[in-house]
Amino acid sequence: MGKKQFGIDAEALNHYAEEVKKVVALGVEVGIVIGGGNIFRGIDAIKGGMEDRAQADYMGMLATVINGMALQSALESHGLSTRLQSAIKMEQISEPFIRRRAIRHFEKGRIVIFAAGTGNPYFTTDTAAVLRAVEIKADVILKGTRVDGIYTADPELDPLAVKYDNITFNEVYERNLNVMDMTAITLCRENNLPIIVFNINEPDSFLRVVQGEEVGTLVGE
Repeated sequence: MGKKQFGIDAEALNHYAEEVKKVVALGVEVGIVIGGGNIFRGIDAIKGGMEDRAQADYMGMLATVINGMALQSALESHGLSTRLQSAIKMEQISEPFIRRRAIRHFEKGRIVIFAAGTGNPYFTTDTAAVLRAVEIKADVILKGTRVDGIYTADPELDPLAVKYDNITFNEVYERNLNVMDMTAITLCRENNLPIIVFNINEPDSFLRVVQGEEVGTLVGE
């Protein structure tokens, strides 16, 4: 969405593509799960009176496919090799998600964009990201947001919010922190998959995280 109120901002897309390119240049295998809230958010539709939660969730999944296509185009315009895989079959525009095929793409140096969530309603994009990470045996989940880590409260609303540099999965539960939904956090904990939350909009932040600098907040055991 970038600086727009809704939709897709070409400037934001270009920024993300440039940030990913820097990381891929290091030889890092990158899989991307992208949300769809800039186009349609199922939860907001329910609050607005839409009665069928499953229908709303499927609409949200389709929004992630649109974003995935836009990001794919931006990445390829920067000379990167990509594949878009969707959990909902759309043969004309994407591959179906097949775990072994995705892993093979990584081995060939391609960026894989995973769209349409898990393909099932009632699961968030966060859960889809963790599920795909576990399936492809990723080393870490990197959650790019608008803030530079996890705070005691929303730093955009509370000026007294304090940032955590490191926090455990149990502390996330106990303090009811809004890192990811609890299904995603539980899946990470059960598979010992660390999470780093950082500001994706800050130039070079993605690169610095991958290079091992202490950027954002680390969630682990």
